[in-house]
Amino acid sequence: MAEVKLTKNELRFQQNRLKQLEKYLPTLQLKKAMLQAEINEARSEVSRLTSIYQTQYDKVDGYSALLSERTMLDPESVAKVENVHKKYDNIAGVEVPEYHGVTFYEVSYSLFDTPPWLDAAIAGLRDLVTANIKIEIAEEKKQALEKEFREVSIRVNLFEKVLIPRALRNIKKIKVFLGDQQLAAVSQAKVAKKKIEENRLALHTMNQGL
Repeated sequence: MAEVKLTKNELRFQQNRLKQLEKYLPTLQLKKAMLQAEINEARSEVSRLTSIYQTQYDKVDGYSALLSERTMLDPESVAKVENVHKKYDNIAGVEVPEYHGVTFYEVSYSLFDTPPWLDAAIAGLRDLVTANIKIEIAEEKKQALEKEFREVSIRVNLFEKVLIPRALRNIKKIKVFLGDQQLAAVSQAKVAKKKIEENRLALHTMNQGL
């Protein structure tokens, strides 16, 4: 770190810098608080979606054996994803994904050659895959928020523990130096004034002696 200059110009610079830091810090602190709230909400959402996934998994578990043994359809093929649709929202300056739907590949099968429960089984499998996709997107959102939170936290700590204290120390150091200089100048002026008075008095005394 460069040594601070002990000048009036540097003092003004440090005072302006301190003012800017103190003005911007509350914005960072507010953003940090907002991100923390969003992260808490995102974590709750992941937990909720995980619970839904487990419920759906238990519901569909019984269909897996039926699909593989009694039909010609592969369980993976009936729930094969064609497209995942996401939209992005801006939360506290962070672009985060939101689930916006999923498209599955069409599966063709004969209604007459398949058991009546097949439609429900396919729907259940697709709901299970959809539930997992929702978890993945919610995790992606949570991770994006957590990443931004870490970066903002670093900046808040930098402001609070480094930049603002440093500016305050620099201002104090410069003020002490300038104050000492001013005192020294006043003291020198008094000494010079005293010498002038002494010289004037000596000259006056000498003139009277003549």
